[in-house]
Amino acid sequence: MKFIRFCAVVAAAKILTVMVYLLITFISVLSVGRYADTQHADAIVVMGAAQYDGRPSPLLASRLDHAFDLWEKNQAPLIAVTGGKQQGDRFTEAGASRKYLEKLGVPPEKIISEDEGHSTFESVRNLKPILDARKIASVVVVSDTFHIQRIVLTLRESGFRARGSATSTSPVRGWEAFGRSIKETAGVSIGRLIGFERLWRMTG
Repeated sequence: MKFIRFCAVVAAAKILTVMVYLLITFISVLSVGRYADTQHADAIVVMGAAQYDGRPSPLLASRLDHAFDLWEKNQAPLIAVTGGKQQGDRFTEAGASRKYLEKLGVPPEKIISEDEGHSTFESVRNLKPILDARKIASVVVVSDTFHIQRIVLTLRESGFRARGSATSTSPVRGWEAFGRSIKETAGVSIGRLIGFERLWRMTG
């Protein structure tokens, strides 16, 4: 009887530990996403999102507008855009982003493109040699509040000094944003334990 009680206590302690860990991570996902770093960096990295036949979706446009604002404020001299294309698409997310930024007034030579990634990790992995070739060591990453921490940690795992700056005009709000924050909490929680590359290889 004492052994059963002991096992129950141990199990309850483990469950409580996991719950506390998830809660702390959830709070971290929210707080990191809301903190906008203003330190100078070598480049701004914009994470891709859907594009419609060469036009950025409202979600992607909100990220690009924020990146352009940071670039105008001289937070970094270069902007790196990311994202491949879905099956049947004519344009990549990176291509649509580049075109959008050029229309805003960013010179083509100030834009770096990674146009093959289909996930956060793939985009970071593909972007790394491009940034390394330009000797870029520090980046400020632009995405949505709920997405920032996972990207920052993935970039840091890849060897960059990474900080985040979330867009404040994202169309993803309310319960949808809350749901995505829950999903990101799971990803960050596991990635911190096993590494984000291993997590990507497990989940694709």
